[in-house]
Amino acid sequence: MTAPPTTVDLPAVRRAMWRAVLDGDAHGACDVVFPLLDGGLDAEVVLLDVIAKVQAKVGVEWAANRVSVAQEHAASAVNDRVITAVLHHPAARVEDPGRRGRVTVACVDQEWHALPARLLAEVLHLRGWRVDFLGAQVPTPHLIRHVHRTGPLAVALSSSIPTRLPVAHAAISACQATGVPVLVGGAAFGPDGRYARQFGADAWAPDAREAAGILERGLPPTGMETARQAIEDLPHLGDQEFTMVVGTARQLVKQTMVDLEDRIPALRAYTEEQRHHTAEDIAHLVDFLAASLYTDDPELFTRFITWMASILTARGVPATVLRPTLDLLGGQLRDFPRAGHHVERARRALTTAAPAPATSGSQDAV
Repeated sequence: MTAPPTTVDLPAVRRAMWRAVLDGDAHGACDVVFPLLDGGLDAEVVLLDVIAKVQAKVGVEWAANRVSVAQEHAASAVNDRVITAVLHHPAARVEDPGRRGRVTVACVDQEWHALPARLLAEVLHLRGWRVDFLGAQVPTPHLIRHVHRTGPLAVALSSSIPTRLPVAHAAISACQATGVPVLVGGAAFGPDGRYARQFGADAWAPDAREAAGILERGLPPTGMETARQAIEDLPHLGDQEFTMVVGTARQLVKQTMVDLEDRIPALRAYTEEQRHHTAEDIAHLVDFLAASLYTDDPELFTRFITWMASILTARGVPATVLRPTLDLLGGQLRDFPRAGHHVERARRALTTAAPAPATSGSQDAV
């Protein structure tokens, strides 16, 4: 069974779960879901239609500045503990585990958001796969050694942040070079999986349920020619702009900070902590610009800038502070036409459209 019984009020369940998670109460959260499992609700439904949706709300509420970073971390830890508890419940017992074959599930290198990948791993286990879940930020050489040693039918890679796309591409190509097909998922690959297709991944899935379905239908074996073709399909990298931005990122951040102080003298009175956070924000901006250059998609950078504007607005900081930052960064990149185009598009997006709120609705809605 993969759909909830009609008698279960899932929105009400999620609201109760949300209250427990927000309180950091793992035992209370288990008290919400265990009666559902006792009553015959499928464990997969609990994982994907309760826990996963509550976890998504954690991110939304953080972006809206309605929960703190500490609350966000605590809530994520509670969800992780509840997943473990659910999988030890008798309702999650799997008959003939591993009957479908072996699959490797991992986050790409530098990707710390492991919960989406873990949910996929547990769903696949419930459906009868033998799953090697390697966890967060798996360096590609270690991943490949594991693939050679275990010979999985497929590798499922997860990445949530677009700045990890270059290493994700390398991991996809390296796995395919071993002859193992690659399924990818996560927000990093775009809302429609556009970067998965650009990098030549064998499949993309928007969520764990769809990913499990794709693996059940089967992925054809891949090979070295596929991996080589995926790399050759990025001819724009020949202009070296991506390489130059990555190589000079620290200098770009440092010079932007210096120029901002000239443009906005009030920054000179910042505390050391405020200066650190400002430099960190500029570094994120440069990282996303590099990712947009890697994919040759200026919309990637624009999406990040408008998202950052909504985050600042939710925290009472005028989003207009981003405009001088983009102006100064664009000035440093005047000899890089693609980078300049990406920055200018993002600057125009800030100018022509007021940032939308990070989210809408009450905290009780899930």
